[in-house]
Amino acid sequence: MNYAVVSPVRNEEDNLPRLIESIRAQTVQPVRWIIVDTGSDDRTVQLAGATELPYAALVLSEGAALQRGGPIVRAINQGIALLSGDPPDVVVKVDADVSFDRAYFELLLEAFERSPSLGIASGSAWELRDGEWTQLFGTRTSVWGAVRAYRWECFQAVAPLEERMGWDGIDELKAVVRGWETRTLLDLPFRHHRREGERDGARRVAWRAQGRAAHYMGYRPLYLVARALYRAKNERAALAMIRGYVGASVRREPQLEDADVRRYLRASQRLRALPRRACEARGGGSGR
Repeated sequence: MNYAVVSPVRNEEDNLPRLIESIRAQTVQPVRWIIVDTGSDDRTVQLAGATELPYAALVLSEGAALQRGGPIVRAINQGIALLSGDPPDVVVKVDADVSFDRAYFELLLEAFERSPSLGIASGSAWELRDGEWTQLFGTRTSVWGAVRAYRWECFQAVAPLEERMGWDGIDELKAVVRGWETRTLLDLPFRHHRREGERDGARRVAWRAQGRAAHYMGYRPLYLVARALYRAKNERAALAMIRGYVGASVRREPQLEDADVRRYLRASQRLRALPRRACEARGGGSGR
C-alpha cells in the first residue's frame, strides 16, 4: 500500500522543521505531501516551500471566514481534492506539531493491510505532562485528529468533511454507520508537542465551543453533562461545555442532517455504556 499526507498549517515555524525531518526519515516515504497554509504571518510558508522533498507541495488555502474548526477542515478537503486524479491507498492528515519514529507510516500501512475493514486509524498520542511523556487515551473507536489516516474508499464514503468543530467525530460516526472500522493503534506512538487545545485561547471558550459541537452532532443531554463532569475533575473550565450545549439548544441552532448518524451516536451514549467508556478513557480496554 502507499500513502499521501495532507498537513494544514498556520504559524508553525517552530514546529514545521521537526515534522519535515520526521517525514524525511520515514522508512516508507509518502507518494505526495500537500502542505496547506491557512494564513500564516510568520516563516511557515517559506519553510514549507523549501523542504527539498520531491513529493512535497505548498498550497495556499482560500481565505473565506469560517466558524471555529472550519479553516482546518477546508484545508484538509482542499489538499485531499488534489490527490483525486491519482489517489493513494491511504491519506493521512498530519498536524505540524507532531513527530514520530522512522517506521511510523510503515507500521500504519501494515495495520490497514491486515484489516480490510479498517477505514480510519491513528497511532496513540503521547504528550509531555510534568516533564514526562505520557500516553493519552480516548474511547474505544476514537481516532486522534493530529495524525488521522483514512483508507481512500472510506474517505469517499464520509466526504466532504464538515467545515466546523466536531468534524473529527462526525467522520468517524459516518464511517461506522457505513460499515467501516475506526481504531487507535495503542502500540504505535506519536509525540504531540503542543498540548491538546493549547491554541484555543481561553479554556472556557474552547470547552463552550465543544458544547456547541456536541449539540450539532446530537449528543444526549445526560451524556453531555456526564462528560463535562468527568473532564472537570482535571479541568474545571470543562463545565463550560454544558453552557455551550444549552445555549445552542435554546437558540435552536442547526443539527447534523444525517439521521442515521445521530441515531447511532445516541445509541452509543445510553447510560449503561458510561462505565465502559469511562474505563476506556482511562486506558482500560481501549481497542487496538
